Amino acid sequence: MAYDVLVVGSGPGGYVAAIRAAQLGLKTAIIEKESLGGICLNWGCIPTKALLKSANVMDYINHAKDYGIEASGKQDFAAVIKRSRGVADKMSRGVQFLMKKNKIDVIMGFGKLKAKGRVEVTKADGTKETVEAKHIIIATGARSRELPNLKQDGKKVIGYREAMSLPTQPKSMIVVGSGAIGVEFAYFYNSMGTKVTVVEFLPKVVPVEDDDISKELEKQLRKQGIDIMTNASVESLDTSGNGVKAKVKTANGEVSLEAEIVLSAIGIAANIEGIGLEETGVKTDKGRIVVDKFYQTSIPGIYSIGDCIPGPALAHVASKEGIICVENIGYNEKKYNHQPEPMDYGNIPGCTYCTPEVASVGYTEKAAKDAGYEIKVGKFPLSASGKASAAGATEGFVKVIFDAKYGEWLGTHMIGYNVTEIIIETVVARKLETTHHEVLNSIHPHPTISESVKDAIEVAYGEAIHL
Repeated sequence: MAYDVLVVGSGPGGYVAAIRAAQLGLKTAIIEKESLGGICLNWGCIPTKALLKSANVMDYINHAKDYGIEASGKQDFAAVIKRSRGVADKMSRGVQFLMKKNKIDVIMGFGKLKAKGRVEVTKADGTKETVEAKHIIIATGARSRELPNLKQDGKKVIGYREAMSLPTQPKSMIVVGSGAIGVEFAYFYNSMGTKVTVVEFLPKVVPVEDDDISKELEKQLRKQGIDIMTNASVESLDTSGNGVKAKVKTANGEVSLEAEIVLSAIGIAANIEGIGLEETGVKTDKGRIVVDKFYQTSIPGIYSIGDCIPGPALAHVASKEGIICVENIGYNEKKYNHQPEPMDYGNIPGCTYCTPEVASVGYTEKAAKDAGYEIKVGKFPLSASGKASAAGATEGFVKVIFDAKYGEWLGTHMIGYNVTEIIIETVVARKLETTHHEVLNSIHPHPTISESVKDAIEVAYGEAIHL
């Protein structure tokens, strides 16, 4: 069977690209080796949020008296995991429906490039077939990264996938790495009653975030009972006993930690091995596929998007890359009336769904200064927010950064209740090249957490009303 577009991988990059291709009238197929929706829907973004919701509910029960309610509850760990898997299964079935709706052929198996325009698919039973297409998009995603001293055995030393489906709750856990994956799982397991220690190699948790955000999150996680070790590295693991013994190097010397489970959350590695890149001449660099601004690789007709190319490994980034890639293909095939706008990688929101939540976009304060900007900074504490007080969630703040000369909105950094839902205001405003004047002249609803963005801007420009 010959196609116009063949997508290898059905994660949020691949399935979105396939749907957009079908919408443009391109005959499309998608190859998937496991489950439609990829890691995000099945083992990443979606099921983790289901777990975190259970942790939120547990927190509410434990603090019910703060809301004037008598309540008690005991978590059923197996039921929590089961609910998460059910949410993931439902979302995966939703992608199956979208494939049928858009008349996209789904080919189950492992796809490998054989030549320009040809992919060999190995089925679960070992049989093989060759699929031809004018345009091939590689969207094979990524997996949990392993280090020689942190080899995962899937039982005592695990990655994020196993962390979402443990049969029983561990009494103790060491989480190595404090990026989004690490702190989300640290928060979840701590809320469920597991004793959690986080080990971070760099000087601060959530290292990509603004310094003020990192300090506040560390404070809040410690308050919840999570032990945090920064400037620390796991040198070796001993799994010979009942649990795991970890030797951890710190600024003050080596210490020993013990736990039932070690969760390695030190990042991801692209799934680009064994898919025919070398045979077809597709160039890679530092473990990622090299692409141009429209995601074409070094070989015309072969493209790549998502976690297997350079850039932030985020579901919403992969989806947009897939749309841009396909719309450019459509433009060249005279199926789309204009060339798409390339991605602005400087205006991508990042969200971490622990409690308190973290959301950010644009320059951090340090990055803005390093870039030579003279800046205005405003910070509004959620302790002064009516909505946060009513919700009983006054931890955190909203921080905004503006260029003092022209009023350009350089960045926003938030930590607190529901902030992942309101970061989009900054993203859209920055896209529209909005200054502080337009935002302050836009009426924000009260009481909401979102009005704290306006309040922070007032602080930056010396017009604070509520502080």
